[in-house]
Amino acid sequence: MGGSIVTRGTHYLADGLAFPESPIAEADGSILVSEIAAGCITRVRPDGTKEKVADTGGGPNGIARLPDGRLVVCQNGGSTFGIGPWPYDFDGCAMLFRPIGAAAAPLTPAIQIVDADGRVDTLTTEFIARDGQRSPLVRPSDVCVDSSGGFYVTDGGTVRGRSRDVTGLLYGTVDGGLREVVYPLEMPNGVALSPDESKLYVAETRTRRIWEFDLAAPGVIKAARGLATVPSGGPLNVGGADGLCVDRTGRILVATLGAGGVTIFSADGAPLGAIPADDPMTTNVTLSGDEATLYMTLASSGRILVVEDWLAAAGIR
Repeated sequence: MGGSIVTRGTHYLADGLAFPESPIAEADGSILVSEIAAGCITRVRPDGTKEKVADTGGGPNGIARLPDGRLVVCQNGGSTFGIGPWPYDFDGCAMLFRPIGAAAAPLTPAIQIVDADGRVDTLTTEFIARDGQRSPLVRPSDVCVDSSGGFYVTDGGTVRGRSRDVTGLLYGTVDGGLREVVYPLEMPNGVALSPDESKLYVAETRTRRIWEFDLAAPGVIKAARGLATVPSGGPLNVGGADGLCVDRTGRILVATLGAGGVTIFSADGAPLGAIPADDPMTTNVTLSGDEATLYMTLASSGRILVVEDWLAAAGIR
């Protein structure tokens, strides 16, 4: 773990990050990431220098920009991090820096808002379930914002001993709170919209499945289908679907756990190619504004991998 895969057009923008997630490519060439293990949001400049944007505490996971420039943050409550076996404690498993237990002083899971000056406010700690009852957020995972300023949130859930939460997909606005739109899902994680916002894609980590939801309106699902499944790999031949993004042509790029790196699918779910990484805990992916460059967060090793001309790197012509 941690060896180099750097080839022509590929380099590491930064290392030493504390379990980075949810990269956002900014207009100035910098990349924003959440550092889950450090409880903060960090800006990485094109020269690799880092500066703290906000202290969220707990475990900031997915982040996204609202139309007014503020950040919406999935606060999962936090974890204790350390070196542990992954994905299971079997012979041949990897030993990775990862969450290994509950946080010593957890925060209440929430959706947070970060202002331009770095001030952090809690927007909500609950949602309206499909049965109309108010329910607490379990472990918010990822978020994407639509053009109207609303946002989709995956509530990823957690494991307690021999029990595991069943959670779903939420939709909300800054002024209107959160409501459940899909239930149940099996550890929902990455979430992204199609270019015309007619479809929403959600990754289920445990099943490796990418769901495609047809939208009748913002936050209103009219149809669904299982679109694709990411491959397994790594020392135990396991896998998981983590964060994802969609390019202007509708191609879906999925951070792929186990195998490491990114798997690319066409808009109709056909596998197009993959870009490998040497960290099996590749957690998320984004594209530059001109979509020529790909950035992926390698969480266990604390790095951001940059892939220029990613289509060629994936063997897509």
